[in-house]
Amino acid sequence: MFKDAKAFSGFSVNDIQKAKEFYGQTLGLEISEAHGLLKLHLAGGTTVLIYPKPNHTPATFTILNFPVDNIEEAVDRLTKSGVRFERYEGDLKTDEKGVFRGGGPLIAWFKDPAGNILSVLEEK
Repeated sequence: MFKDAKAFSGFSVNDIQKAKEFYGQTLGLEISEAHGLLKLHLAGGTTVLIYPKPNHTPATFTILNFPVDNIEEAVDRLTKSGVRFERYEGDLKTDEKGVFRGGGPLIAWFKDPAGNILSVLEEK
């Protein structure tokens, strides 16, 4: 039934203007805005919808992952742009930069202004 449907995902934020600035300026993504909604236009033709929700509750899981060639460079550049990386203990213990090096791909998590969790992960 949906084999040929051009499905897309979406998530909510509590402030569209802050989201527009963060995703467009801080992360440097191509965005468009219409009818109070944002669309992220990602590489490969993927589109993600961002919609306002007054009673927004941040996602407690990673909603968007950005593959990078070099996590060190990505974390440093984002940190200089004002992004604060999450620090975790226990099974997901991260280092002083916020990078998880405990097996699998190197990954670092950060939050958007609405508190949703995003990541950069190194793919070689």
